[in-house]
Parts: sequence; C-alpha cells; structure tokens
Amino acid sequence: MPKICYITTDGERHDVEVEVGYSVMEGAINNNIEGIVAECGGACACATCHGYIDEAWLAKLAEMDDMEDSMLDAAYERKDTSRLTCQIEVTDELDGLIVHVAENGY
Repeated sequence: MPKICYITTDGERHDVEVEVGYSVMEGAINNNIEGIVAECGGACACATCHGYIDEAWLAKLAEMDDMEDSMLDAAYERKDTSRLTCQIEVTDELDGLIVHVAENGY
C-alpha cells in the first residue's frame, strides 16, 4: 500500500498507508489528519480539503480539471502547488507523496 506523507499546519508529519483507488482526502480522513475538513465529502464543492503538493510530485499527478481549478479560486491562500486532495487518486506511483495541509478551517 502506498504511503502518503501529510504535514499539518503545525509542522507535524504523518506518514500513513492509503489504499490504492482512494483519494488523498479519504486517506487523510481515514487517518484523522488534522486540517483536512472535507465538508462536501469529496464532491469538489467546498475546497476544505485544500493542500499544497510538494513540488517534486506535481508532475506525477493527473492534470487539474476546470472544476477543481475553479473551486481552488475559493480556497484560502491558493498557491502554484495547490490541489484539492479529493481530486487526487492514490496509485502505487504516488508512494511517498508529500502533502502540506492548508488552512482549511472556518
């Protein structure tokens, strides 16, 4: 099972195994990663699963679609490395992915 590294806003690192086919958001929720709120449950409708992907991993992700891009406009402090974690499907190739959790609380 691939390991995903979540780094919370307080700098705490959480290396957790996430089943292939789950989203990076589901991996965070299933492992109680603080800061991934996911109010819409992964429907790409709220931006509360916003994270910053480590630059070394950006090219390995599927391209962002227009809906995700539009929803990220509503995210707090969008950056070039911003993605909605509900839109990233975990694959074996993402073993070691590093996600910095954004400020997603309201």
